[in-house]
Amino acid sequence: MLFESLFAHAAAQPQAIAIQDDRGVYTYQQLSAMAAGLGIYLSAQTAKPGIGLLLPAGAGFVASFYGTLLAGKSVVPLNFLLGDREIAHMIQDSGIDTVVTIPQLAGRLKDLPLKVVDLTQLPAAPPAALKPRFPSPKPDDMAVLLYTSGTSGNPKGVMLTHGNLQSDVDGAIESAQLKHQHRFLGVIPLFHAFGFTAMMLAPIQLGATIFYIARFSAVATVQAIREHQASLLFGVPSMFAAMLHLKNASAEDFRSIYAIISGGEPLPGALSQAFALRFGVTLYEGYGLSETSPVVALNTPREHRPGSVGKPLSSVQVRITDETGNALPSGQVGEIWLKGPMVMKGYFNLPRETAAALTADGFFKTGDLGKLDSDGFLYITGRKKEMISIAGEKVYPREIEDILLKHPDIAEAAVLGKKDPARGEAIVAFVRPKPEHTLKPDQVREFFRQEGLAQWKCPREVFVLDDFPRSATGKVLKRALLDQVNSSGSPPTATQ
Repeated sequence: MLFESLFAHAAAQPQAIAIQDDRGVYTYQQLSAMAAGLGIYLSAQTAKPGIGLLLPAGAGFVASFYGTLLAGKSVVPLNFLLGDREIAHMIQDSGIDTVVTIPQLAGRLKDLPLKVVDLTQLPAAPPAALKPRFPSPKPDDMAVLLYTSGTSGNPKGVMLTHGNLQSDVDGAIESAQLKHQHRFLGVIPLFHAFGFTAMMLAPIQLGATIFYIARFSAVATVQAIREHQASLLFGVPSMFAAMLHLKNASAEDFRSIYAIISGGEPLPGALSQAFALRFGVTLYEGYGLSETSPVVALNTPREHRPGSVGKPLSSVQVRITDETGNALPSGQVGEIWLKGPMVMKGYFNLPRETAAALTADGFFKTGDLGKLDSDGFLYITGRKKEMISIAGEKVYPREIEDILLKHPDIAEAAVLGKKDPARGEAIVAFVRPKPEHTLKPDQVREFFRQEGLAQWKCPREVFVLDDFPRSATGKVLKRALLDQVNSSGSPPTATQ
């Protein structure tokens, strides 16, 4: 399963470089020994089935990930960009009692009833000859419990099995023709499915070298490409936009690149064109979801079509459906349903949500709208759900609305995404005060910050309205609000 390739490469090429991060360089022999040592240690720390990882990208995360699997447990990646309340919910909901972290992040856990394992205090160099005790997980056993924002306001756990992840890694390697010789540059956090699949599981399976940057910087990324002769980079469009704004970057810096693959949010055509014009590099857009491990489709150097997200992996079935679930022919837009070995086992302890998302015959209803062309390329045309994407981070309006409605002066709230050239989208909130109450936008934002959610979930703009535009049935017409803001800068009946 997932961990076996790490030890196979450690035996076949022990001195080959596996990882270079901001703390040092690690061979495959060293990385496998670290994982084996952690596996033995973690198996003795808890009887719970999962272990949390609150770690930046680097060898520590990778060794802890594989060590957790070797301990026969599931990995629960914790997104340290989220607020304390959200992290506390993930820990409580998952039932874990042990988290591996570092001193710089341990403060996020100080008020929680946990066993905190400080990675920096463990032996730095376990014996290279340390042999792991391989567990024997079944393909349907959970490998990762990945939390993603839910419409109810709390993150919900996506159960990804060993079989899910292994099939997705195999499919991505096949589709993009990834090779052992490729040099991966990791700038995506590894607590995301996109990060740990594309920038950890795939290169480790190949026996390739990974260079990690713990915190994205456009300058550092371009320098790393040049210095390490990186050939593969996965990122979100806002990262590429930041690189495009660098004054001193040039096409010469990208000479080693085989492919740059964009995901996490829609790739604007203007950005793709500008990047190719300036750097001579094509941005290949892909598509995936946490619930699909995550890769579904990819444009690749071998086969790509501008405006599409590429062809689905060979193991993926795509069905474009109408409102009643009937399949639509190529060229017609409908909801995207997906089926294959990469589709999640379900949502953790949420049978109702799982039943709503998965059909009886195994299709996952994505909530995204799209179409397939006659050659099999997939196009994303919109979102059936009102999900907002901010620099690759997903936010559901309902979550933000629920927080706003806790304010004692707010009677009604509507939240949606507005296009933002720097980060993909920005959150815009519309609020209606209770009778005889007054509100100011700054007061609303300050209230939101005090709720302890991630900073990027705070509304960029807040409009206080006397009332909302509504349909004949009284439903708030969110699109009318946004259209008015886009055209005039303020919504109808705005008081401020």
